[in-house]
Amino acid sequence: MGNDKYTQRSYDFEMRAAPEEEGVIEGRPIVFESKTNMVYFDEIIHRGALDKTNLKDVRFLINHNKNMVPLARSRNNNENSTMRLMPDKDGLKIRLKLDIVNNTDARSLYSAIQRGDITGMSFLFSINGEEWENFESDHPTRHIRDIGKVLEVSAVTFPAYEETEISARAKDELESLRALESARSKATPDGDKALLELQKLKNHNRKY
Repeated sequence: MGNDKYTQRSYDFEMRAAPEEEGVIEGRPIVFESKTNMVYFDEIIHRGALDKTNLKDVRFLINHNKNMVPLARSRNNNENSTMRLMPDKDGLKIRLKLDIVNNTDARSLYSAIQRGDITGMSFLFSINGEEWENFESDHPTRHIRDIGKVLEVSAVTFPAYEETEISARAKDELESLRALESARSKATPDGDKALLELQKLKNHNRKY
């Protein structure tokens, strides 16, 4: 994954089996202008955040299991890919073809989506541009303006549980950012050293 720092978000958005073709599912892992409560802060992904995003190689997984064989993959979003990525004014839509004949994981997932047992989606991404509103308040708002790269999208079994884990990491990230801002305000060698150490801590707390 190089030096990119990745984070993930889970949502209980609609993911459905397309009625016109067996094995095809559709969903929307990214939604613009929707405020999400991360417990310790609110977060909004704004329109335009995908304008410069690297979408050249994106896998489709279940529950972010990177040890499994991808169920679909978009490579340069071309006609030979098994997953289509469709950015639009509302966010990012996906449409993919599952191999329900030869892949038992794909067959099980497709059945669960048809039955409505799995509806949640999640995506793993890096951030190139963000702004904070009311940063020093008890509940600031993070505005994501530029998503650097989307690495993978997943169907998730427990989006609420995933959100709990994400919120715990979000608290660590917010506290680290506040400590970094405090260190930046100190124009001393000790302040510079503290800034470096806190940046290392922040990077360590990110999920890769």
